[in-house]
Amino acid sequence: MKFISVLVASFAVFAGQTSAAGVVGTAPGFATGTTGGGSAPGAYPADIHELILWLTDAVPRTILIDKEYNFLKTENFTTENGCRPDANTCPGNGGQDAINRASWCTNGNAGDPAVVKTVKVTYDNAPMNRINMGSNKSLVGVGPNAVIRGKGLRIARGAQNIIIQNIHITELNPQYIWGGDALTLAGSDLVWIDHVKTSLIGRQHLVTGPAASNRVAITNCEFDGSTAWSNSCDNHHYWTIYFTGAADTITFAGNYIHHTSGRSPKMTKGTLLHAVNNLWSDNPGHAFDIGPGVSIVAEGNTFENVKQPILENLGALFAPISTNEACTPDLGRPCQANVLTGSGGFAGEDTSMLAQFKGKDVYESVPASGNVRSSAGVGKL
Repeated sequence: MKFISVLVASFAVFAGQTSAAGVVGTAPGFATGTTGGGSAPGAYPADIHELILWLTDAVPRTILIDKEYNFLKTENFTTENGCRPDANTCPGNGGQDAINRASWCTNGNAGDPAVVKTVKVTYDNAPMNRINMGSNKSLVGVGPNAVIRGKGLRIARGAQNIIIQNIHITELNPQYIWGGDALTLAGSDLVWIDHVKTSLIGRQHLVTGPAASNRVAITNCEFDGSTAWSNSCDNHHYWTIYFTGAADTITFAGNYIHHTSGRSPKMTKGTLLHAVNNLWSDNPGHAFDIGPGVSIVAEGNTFENVKQPILENLGALFAPISTNEACTPDLGRPCQANVLTGSGGFAGEDTSMLAQFKGKDVYESVPASGNVRSSAGVGKL
């Protein structure tokens, strides 16, 4: 009888832990109001097939994972002609060849045609086919071991009200450009991505567009560019973050971006970005690449050993080097100073975009700090 009582009590404790698991905190910044699966009870998918089913259906869900879901070798392999771009000056010794997706090898993007070579590439098909998430989902990692290996996530074509938290996405054909994207947003609304880590990604760790994504927050994430296959032949990933939606509205806060060499981020079209309290570290190339029509307020950020915080600025950038009251009328508070150590210049005095923040939910900033590396990423809720 005593054994049964203990067993029942133990089960009750376990059940309580399970029902209590779910999203931690509330969506901040532009994504304020995002609820994901809402009050849907948390449940653990049995395998990769059930995980896909739950992520893609039309049912509001709180999906919990506490282990690795491995998609590698589940969709066969493809061998075909790809190319060796002119940037790959170290083939077989840390370089990155390319899959010929979107005619990339032949449309000039691979570089000088006299230098670019055709090579055979063999890649896993699973990372090429992202999971298209349905609306009203919370995907939450429980503990430090929540991993999706060999698959990226896509939120597109009107999908909305989605939370992804405390997940590690990794190993998307990292040896190849166009090997896979970890996180894709296109034509989405109300999306909060929090405490997510991405690593060993073939192409973009995070990409938006071409359709606009509205009311998005990317917070406390780790974009780990450490790789043995580098477009720049230096163990740093180049294709990192690409904001190319027609009119994206993105809060990018508390993130740790390291061991990258470019596109950290690259931005085009009409993106409105609030970049606040992020840490960029160990980048021998460039971070921001700002195209026409882009509006950015960058405040309270830290750059450590970033050769070029800005490659080019063709948009509107406000990036104060000291606490600045110019933000107060529209953001409701002063903007925090950016701090740079061992890095190139990062400053912008264009205040023309500040009025776009009027009436929006604005992320609360704090003074710049290198402590972001200890709080960003998976297992750090």
